[in-house]
Amino acid sequence: MKTPILGASYVAASINAANDRCVNLYPEVVQQGGKEPAFLRRTPGLKPVVQLTGGPIRGMFVVPQNKPNPQVPQNDGRDLLLVVTSDDALGNNTRFWLVESDYGTTLRTTINANLGAGPVSIAYNGTQVFFACSDPSGSSFIYDVDTNQFQQITDPDFPGASSVGFIDGYFVFAEPNSQKLWVTALLDGTSIDPLDFASAEGAPDNIVSVLVSNREVWVFGETSTEVWYNAGGPDFPLERIAGAFNELGCVARYSTTKVSNRVFWLGRNAEGQGIVYQSNGYVGERVSTHAIETAIRTYGDISNAIGMAYQQDGHPFYVLTFPTVAKTWVYDLSTQLWHERAGWQDGAFTRYRPNTMALFNGKIIAGDFENGKIYELDPDVYTDNLLPQRWLRSWRALPTGQNTLKRTVQHNLQLDCESGVGLATGQGSDPQVMLRWSDDAGHNWSNEHWRSMGAIGAAGTRVIWRRLGSTLKIRDRVYEVSGTDPVKIAIMGAELTASATNA
Repeated sequence: MKTPILGASYVAASINAANDRCVNLYPEVVQQGGKEPAFLRRTPGLKPVVQLTGGPIRGMFVVPQNKPNPQVPQNDGRDLLLVVTSDDALGNNTRFWLVESDYGTTLRTTINANLGAGPVSIAYNGTQVFFACSDPSGSSFIYDVDTNQFQQITDPDFPGASSVGFIDGYFVFAEPNSQKLWVTALLDGTSIDPLDFASAEGAPDNIVSVLVSNREVWVFGETSTEVWYNAGGPDFPLERIAGAFNELGCVARYSTTKVSNRVFWLGRNAEGQGIVYQSNGYVGERVSTHAIETAIRTYGDISNAIGMAYQQDGHPFYVLTFPTVAKTWVYDLSTQLWHERAGWQDGAFTRYRPNTMALFNGKIIAGDFENGKIYELDPDVYTDNLLPQRWLRSWRALPTGQNTLKRTVQHNLQLDCESGVGLATGQGSDPQVMLRWSDDAGHNWSNEHWRSMGAIGAAGTRVIWRRLGSTLKIRDRVYEVSGTDPVKIAIMGAELTASATNA
């Protein structure tokens, strides 16, 4: 019979109810003429492309260029990548970099001060780039792309910015620890009028984050959200959209992002927190599952969660990392399913390395959360920063509703996968799949049993395990397959031969 290996991550509050993990694998639907309706494919590896001085990469922004600029030698007419790093996770000695299209780098300036530990919010008005740092005072900086000038915003009326966006020539930003929403002067982020602000007063909560999507400003409060638009008013250009207020706020400033013209965030309201939402019109639509929400509840501080977005091979992904516990969940909009991402070191899963993402040179790139490395997310690379990437899939042996609680004899399990994917030399020349199982829903596990996926060209290799014993204890077997070899992984299904007993 077909055993239900295909699917997403779903580990319920009780693993006796559900214990499906999908780590560094994700389902892809086969849209026509497939052997199976879907398959599991390996997530892209992280190929190093740039090494910058300093510690974590706190922000990246791509400035599109139309023509070379003689005042900026790095501007050769192609896109320019702006990168913010710090010397450590506390935000000391913040550096602003220019990265050219050939990945050449120039250190533009260094700020010898603590500018916060979180990500940097960045916006662009066509000439100037606005950097809103995460220190409590909301220190912010302007880089003029045309003149190559970099300066701190020192206007005496500037109250600081906790996050920033751009709409119709204005930078729009939130004042830290307040309900105030500000705009800068038109096309000049260095100039602020003391009267150019309004208050998000739909509810008495402070603004957590602002995000501009489709020329509308989403203003996320602690327990409420409202949406503003450019009404062209003579005193303050923005106005609230009638009916675009809801009592659903945001718990994590940096969880807000756009994916495929939808807004995503980690929510909070007066009743609780820890649900992931996407915009549906002007309201939030829940996309997290009970399993995801149960996991989030155990994470402690979730206010530092980081949301990222990228699209590859037709899959738009919302990537949500929880630094406190080094966990990353990824939602695939094309299938509406979740999977996990993780690094692998010293025999254990570790934090997924990307801290920020961008599309640069036609490639998806990511900045490291710990060092100054920038990676390309490459589907044809099967390592993370030249280190092994471990993939894993666990699932129940029997389809939902077919466990009669009788002991079964598990004769053999065959993995339906692309075989013969071995490399010419080195690790992966004889790629291995590790199988283990649990007969008590995942509380205890067997030893690993290894099988070859076939050397290069051996496409007929059968990946099969025999004499797998009988189920004991609660008679609820969970299988798990995994691997670390740097080879392509594509799993179409699995066939289980088992027989029931009368016991």
